[in-house]
Amino acid sequence: MLQHSRATEGVHRLVSSPAGRTHLVEEGSGPLVLMVHGFPESWYSWRHQLPVLAAAGYRAVAIDVRGYGRSSKPDGAAAYRMLDLVEDNVAVVHALGEESAVIVGHDWGSNIAAGSALARPDVFRAVALLSVPYTPRGGPRPSEVFAEMGGDEEFYVSYFQRPGRAEAEIEPDVRGWLAGFYAALSADTMPTPGSPDPHFVSRGGKLRDRFPAGRLPAWLSQDDLDVYAGEFERSGMSGALNRYRNMDRDWQDLAGFDGAPITQPSLFLGGALDASTIWLADAIKAYPTTLPGLRSAHILDGCGHWIQQERHDEVNRLLLGWLASLPA
Repeated sequence: MLQHSRATEGVHRLVSSPAGRTHLVEEGSGPLVLMVHGFPESWYSWRHQLPVLAAAGYRAVAIDVRGYGRSSKPDGAAAYRMLDLVEDNVAVVHALGEESAVIVGHDWGSNIAAGSALARPDVFRAVALLSVPYTPRGGPRPSEVFAEMGGDEEFYVSYFQRPGRAEAEIEPDVRGWLAGFYAALSADTMPTPGSPDPHFVSRGGKLRDRFPAGRLPAWLSQDDLDVYAGEFERSGMSGALNRYRNMDRDWQDLAGFDGAPITQPSLFLGGALDASTIWLADAIKAYPTTLPGLRSAHILDGCGHWIQQERHDEVNRLLLGWLASLPA
């Protein structure tokens, strides 16, 4: 069942999904393009893409992933495994009366988009991945890999994996924490080379100890920050953080896809200053094997992690060019 309300940024809907309900925002008509956000964001991270794609003749839809915003937040970390999120996406496509969609994801949304294309090629006919490259399932258990990355410090993924720990840091000051986290990974506000890396936590410390203070990145207004903070102040952080707490479960669940390529037409966009792009450079080099349907890949100079917000005009141009190249 669809519930409608009109807002200036598009039509807001709640649709039934395995999560319970999935909140989405929709603009335009035409081929369906489903956009999936990452951590710690919401549908709002696609605010620059929704009207542009709609004006170009697409049905542009951005969701709140389960655990975020106005979507359902099932109890227990195990309710946030990758295959559940894939089925939420399938349910959205069908609830909108469509049989197939192009899927576009950023950050964790990139992983979710890749998982959706991999597990349900019957529904997702093309995939665009922003900031986080596709890396096929394989190798050691993820928690073991991340535990080894920190050395004397702790990698942020390991920090997020213990239930309640990151919540205790973030929830007393959601707005301040988000401002620092966004700034830490933005090109114009990230720590200078040689500064302590904000992706790591000192033993006994907090992640925010290394965040820049007192300055918002250029792409983030006070009003934008209010939107993001308001969503998490209402919902809490556990639903969002539970994605990190399923990486070992995903590794088990996706064993049948070990090493599997994504064969649909694909696009990759990354920021040259984004740690995700830098650390996973070998994954990008492997694209001829892992993404044989890749139409184009672009690394944007001087861009950080929040690519579709930091460089929205350039991302929109590249995204529209790719969409226009797809079979009808």
